[in-house]
Amino acid sequence: MHRRRPDAQRWSLRVDPPWSLDAWRGAAREALLRGLSPEQLDWLESSAGSLLDAPAATQAPLLETPSVPHVPSAFLELASTCLCHADAQPMPLLYRLLWRIVHGERALLSNPTDADVLRAMTMAQAVRRDTHKMKAFVRFREIPGEQDAFIAWFEPQHRIVDRVAAFFARRFAGMRWAILTPYRSVHWDGQALSFGAGGHREQAPAEDARETLWQTYYASIFNPARLNTRMMQQEMPARYWRHLPEAQLLPGLIRDAGDRVQAMHDRPAQPPQRRIPSRRATSPVPSPSSDLATLQRQAAGCRQCPLWESTTQVVFGEGPGDARVMLVGEQPGDTEDLCGRPFAGPAGALLDRALSELGIARSALYLTNAVKHFHHERRGKVRLHKRPQGRHVQACRPWLLGEIERVRPEIIVCLGATAASAVFGSHFSLTRDRARWHTLPDGTRGSATVHPAWVLRQADEVRREDAYRLFRDDLRQLLIGDAESTGRRPALPPTSEG
Repeated sequence: MHRRRPDAQRWSLRVDPPWSLDAWRGAAREALLRGLSPEQLDWLESSAGSLLDAPAATQAPLLETPSVPHVPSAFLELASTCLCHADAQPMPLLYRLLWRIVHGERALLSNPTDADVLRAMTMAQAVRRDTHKMKAFVRFREIPGEQDAFIAWFEPQHRIVDRVAAFFARRFAGMRWAILTPYRSVHWDGQALSFGAGGHREQAPAEDARETLWQTYYASIFNPARLNTRMMQQEMPARYWRHLPEAQLLPGLIRDAGDRVQAMHDRPAQPPQRRIPSRRATSPVPSPSSDLATLQRQAAGCRQCPLWESTTQVVFGEGPGDARVMLVGEQPGDTEDLCGRPFAGPAGALLDRALSELGIARSALYLTNAVKHFHHERRGKVRLHKRPQGRHVQACRPWLLGEIERVRPEIIVCLGATAASAVFGSHFSLTRDRARWHTLPDGTRGSATVHPAWVLRQADEVRREDAYRLFRDDLRQLLIGDAESTGRRPALPPTSEG
């Protein structure tokens, strides 16, 4: 700023609403453009009147060369918090800090001993503490006669409704709700937030049926041995108790805590349980007379391993019930788990590419997996593939054998080591036995090649193309070219497009 206005005339600035950073920031900018010092300004909230009846600051003449320099982002964050303080002084205090920063004290906020900075930091801390308490102690009550509609009454110490409304919208996005406070209200209709005037305690229901259940749960988890009344009242001050249904129980729980602790002490010691009792799985057993559709319904209820607990659905095989060739993969991936079909994800797309280049219709094959559920681990919102364990393969083996018995293919081609071990046994080595024919006990011919997912995992494009050609050539030999080496007819003659 170039110079301070020499006259000492007072001017007024009105901010509406007073807790809005944008409203205050616009008013402060007008004052800076006119070179008005903190001592010349009366800051007014909304419709409040000025005792000095000072003219509006926008009527003051602009500086000859007005400019508004940039201020640190830390100041804007501090201002947005302090403006929510119920004290009537945050606006002039913030403008005084802004004036000092603009006029050479750029590092002002880094001096915690400065009186203005200390006061602003204290205000901000109080607002943040009140914000935390509101998030913790708001209790919604169901509106009688309306479905998924709730209302809450809360009495914050500061003007924080606008500050915390987005938090409640994210956390309770699936229901319609309103929060009433003495100075302001907010409503969420499931799509957008809307704000209004304050309300009264009587506008919110006194209680609802859910509170009895919540009180029962709270009493059951209350641990008298860890009771610390001083710390509890520090974290949950008594002024908030009137908002909390569980607060009705606290006097009795605190009074009886000593007797309950003594009863726990006097209770005879029990030896620790050394072994966790095993839970017997109650999974259906494949019926010899069932068809593929019945087998699939039975597999959906399998609980022989824990994979079903964290997945969407069982992924069963698909294809003609009399297919001459069965392709057996390792396990479904994320896409397959969501849609319920084998080879529907990126590995399936690569398989489709190879089959198309060979002129083989996917619809002529029966495709399935050795493991019917997706084994994975979560990394944030992403589910990462994990290799199936032996117990997973063993648990799903009856369903794979059931598919083989009903389809009765002439050829089984295993894609990947897990699939090969499920069909040929644990002694099978994919590195040693890849693309070599084996005869299963029932006379079915079987072989194995790499899984298309292995192709996709190669480090660069050159290696991926080399791996893809190996995979495609194996399929050509196993599905088309086997007649030349065995003297038998091809399992799948290529179509005219091939």
